[in-house]
Amino acid sequence: MFSEIKGKVVEQAPGGAAAREQKAVEAAQPDTSVFRRLYDTVFPILFKVSCRITGSEEAAEDLCQEAFFKYYEKDMAFPNPEEVKYWLIRVVKNSALNYAKRKERERRAYQRAFREDQRSPETGEILLLKKETRLEVEEALNRLPENLRMVLILKEYGNLNYKEIGRALGISEGNVKVRVFRARERLTALLAETGKDGYYVS
Repeated sequence: MFSEIKGKVVEQAPGGAAAREQKAVEAAQPDTSVFRRLYDTVFPILFKVSCRITGSEEAAEDLCQEAFFKYYEKDMAFPNPEEVKYWLIRVVKNSALNYAKRKERERRAYQRAFREDQRSPETGEILLLKKETRLEVEEALNRLPENLRMVLILKEYGNLNYKEIGRALGISEGNVKVRVFRARERLTALLAETGKDGYYVS
């Protein structure tokens, strides 16, 4: 994937300008080993967060790569790699939220037009139970306000700690802890409304 980013940046230059574009890229990002380490370290986090928000691995991968394209192409100055990481998380978070909202509008329009049947075929009692309860958890999570939903996604799916979440969202560590606590309380209450005793969320 790292090589795809470098290739795409060069391909965007027309004709003989490819060599000049390549030099410009190298000038903006002289140490490709630093970029590679950043990519290898941060991409898994971005992918988990984006995948949870969009519900699509393919879309998540595209959004993550687009974020890295933006960073690679722009001559952006950051004091250290950690700040780049949080900038990328913010870019992917916003892109994923926009994607999810657009797909939800499309889904509703499709349902209204074709009265789509959302029922899934049964593939075994346990598998069906796991799928149903996982969907219930995801649905409950989506019902949370965005400020509560995002901290929980970054913590549980992005595996970020409170400090990292705070830096990614531009809020204090204490504020993150409060939001995570409230998000878990709200999620628990929403799940309790179903009346079930246990959940398969893997």
